[in-house]
Amino acid sequence: MKYKPRETTEAVVGAVTGTLTAPRTLLLGRYDDTGLLQYTGRTATLTQTASSAVGVLLAPAQRGHPWAGWSFSAGWGSREKLDVTLVNPKLMVEVGIDVARDAAGRWRHPARFHRARPDLTPTGGRRRTDGGTRRPRRHD
Repeated sequence: MKYKPRETTEAVVGAVTGTLTAPRTLLLGRYDDTGLLQYTGRTATLTQTASSAVGVLLAPAQRGHPWAGWSFSAGWGSREKLDVTLVNPKLMVEVGIDVARDAAGRWRHPARFHRARPDLTPTGGRRRTDGGTRRPRRHD
C-alpha cells in the first residue's frame, strides 16, 4: 500500500487566479528569515463556498508587492503562464499539504484549503480585537 503523509500548516495568500472577489485558486507563500515572501505553492480549485469566504477577506495588492513582475507556471513542465491577481499579502490560510517538496522547497502537489485564518498575522502573531497584534506565548 502507498501512504501519502500530509500535514496541516498556515501560509500567506499572495495572489489568486480568478477574480479578487471569487478566487479560483490561491497562490501561497511564507516569509523567509530575511523577511521576503517566498512562493511555496498553490491550492487546488476552491469550492464555491470557500471562494466566497476568502473573497471577502482579500484586498488588492499595494505598490511594491513582493511578487510584482513574477510569472507563475500553470503546472509541472508547462510553459503556459497563469493569469494571476496579486493581493495584499496579509491573509493567512490553513491548508493541508503533501510533505513532498521540490528542490526549491515548494510544495510539489496542490494544497487543500481548510479555512481562512484572519486571526493570525503573516509574521506569526495573533490579531487582537482592538486591531493590535500579539505574539503567541511560549510554553517552555
